[in-house]
Amino acid sequence: MKPIIYKRASSLDELEQIRTLQLQNSSQNITSEEKLQEGFVTVQHTIALLEQMNSACAHIIAKDNDIVVGFALVMLSSFRNEIEVLIPMFERIDGLVPKDKTFVVMGQICVDKNYRKQGIFRGLYHFYRKELQHEFDYLISEVATINLRSMQAHEAIGFKTIDNYEEEDTVWNIIAWDWT
Repeated sequence: MKPIIYKRASSLDELEQIRTLQLQNSSQNITSEEKLQEGFVTVQHTIALLEQMNSACAHIIAKDNDIVVGFALVMLSSFRNEIEVLIPMFERIDGLVPKDKTFVVMGQICVDKNYRKQGIFRGLYHFYRKELQHEFDYLISEVATINLRSMQAHEAIGFKTIDNYEEEDTVWNIIAWDWT
């Protein structure tokens, strides 16, 4: 068995595979039990938006041969108004990050169900840091407090909760990984 390869997304096929994995793990497409045990993703990106984001700063993917088995989306602050549900997060980040510091938003992370518990989540984040730590001081994201698996996994990587807020009956933790 060949090892998992971590790289930046570079083809339309890879972006389409990200989208497929995203849909398979969307909170709307899995059971309540799966949400608790496995975690979930909230936002569904269009291929066009994935392409625009990838052109600005390529996404991080994990591949097993030609199959994308995990992804961590890179979202620059210039995309702050592209996904309505993320606007409140960006507005809060503006008041949380010192003006002399730079940040990038981890737009979403997901690992294929058949590849979980193999270190891919950690591998995606370590590659993310290796690729982007020279450009940004912080990696910031948000996780729904009900997504306990995701919160625990992010804390294990080194993320710290820096704020929380409620939006449409969901409490969100804004989390940051300080790369300085």
